[in-house]
Formats: sequence, structure tokens, C-alpha cells
Amino acid sequence: MPPFIVVMLILFSIESIIGFIMMGMDKKKAEEHKWRISEKSLFLIAFIGGSAGVLLGMWFYHHKTRHIRFLIGIPLILLIQAAGLGYLSILL
Repeated sequence: MPPFIVVMLILFSIESIIGFIMMGMDKKKAEEHKWRISEKSLFLIAFIGGSAGVLLGMWFYHHKTRHIRFLIGIPLILLIQAAGLGYLSILL
């Protein structure tokens, strides 16, 4: 596996952990009726590589699972990232 792909997988893993934690924090804040993490921020962390963590957070915390934007958008971002990473691994 090319070193570039290994670095990308490490970065995606770190970002996914952050995304998972953010989903948990937002769920807790929602239950406590406190200030929330914006949907824009959740999508941003997903877009920059944390989509797997955000998706796992959706399932684990049962959070944002009624929002069509999240039900379609987060898996779509994950698929695009996986396809892009796969394509790069073939090229390199």
C-alpha cells in the first residue's frame, strides 16, 4: 500500500473519531436542551474525512436518524470518499 494512502487512512481515522465524539456531544446537548453543534459543523467533519465516524455516531447514539439530509448525505459522502481513496490506491 502506498505511503500516501496509509497517511490518508490515518487522517480519516482521526477525523472519524472526532466525528463520532461530536455526534455523541450533540446528542447529549440535545437531551439537556443546551447549545448544540451545528449541522454545518457535523457535515464539515464528515466532508473532510470523518464520515465513517459521523455515520457510526448516528447509529450508535440514534441521533439525526430522522433527518433525510443526514440519512442520505453522510452515507453518500462516505461512498464518495471510499471510491476516491480506492481510485487513488490504484493510481499510486
